[in-house]
Amino acid sequence: MTQTNASNDAVLYALTLGFSSDPIMRWIYPDPGTYLTAFPQVLRLFGGAAFTGDTAFLSDDHRAAAMWLAPGAHPDEDGLTAHLEATLPEHVLGDAFKMFEAMDKLHPSDPCWHLAFVATDPSARGCGLASALIERGLKRCDADGRIAYLENTNPNNVGLYRRHGCELLGEINVGDAPSLFCMLREPR
Repeated sequence: MTQTNASNDAVLYALTLGFSSDPIMRWIYPDPGTYLTAFPQVLRLFGGAAFTGDTAFLSDDHRAAAMWLAPGAHPDEDGLTAHLEATLPEHVLGDAFKMFEAMDKLHPSDPCWHLAFVATDPSARGCGLASALIERGLKRCDADGRIAYLENTNPNNVGLYRRHGCELLGEINVGDAPSLFCMLREPR
């Protein structure tokens, strides 16, 4: 059901489409044109290490994708900061950076697997595509004996992650931003 070594563009397309109605992503990019042009670069800068680490996954039908950051892999923070400063609406910028600071505080200090992004094409939701991609990454976490960590940007997905063994680590509320849910799963 899933493949690795997927084209970078195919992963970015699937994730951009999948996050098109996400509360936080559309809070930071409310304008559709800006979202479609700026968000793929957010994906590259935040989760790009998944491409070089062979931990970007795409469903066979290209309707779901995930980017896992392996222990020791990190977002391009300088590039991400510059990109966000250049593309975020002024009224969102300050709260967005406060949200990132809060995320940093909740991120585990021990090396862990970080599910940076997972999303499904809205027309394919409920078919198990995202679950298959999550499970694929969790198998690596378990094989490594490492924690899995994620920042869930949609309250509707808390149950999905709980079904995969994730527990709520903390909820982040900043300004008028939608809530963000940091979650953790111990290895099995």
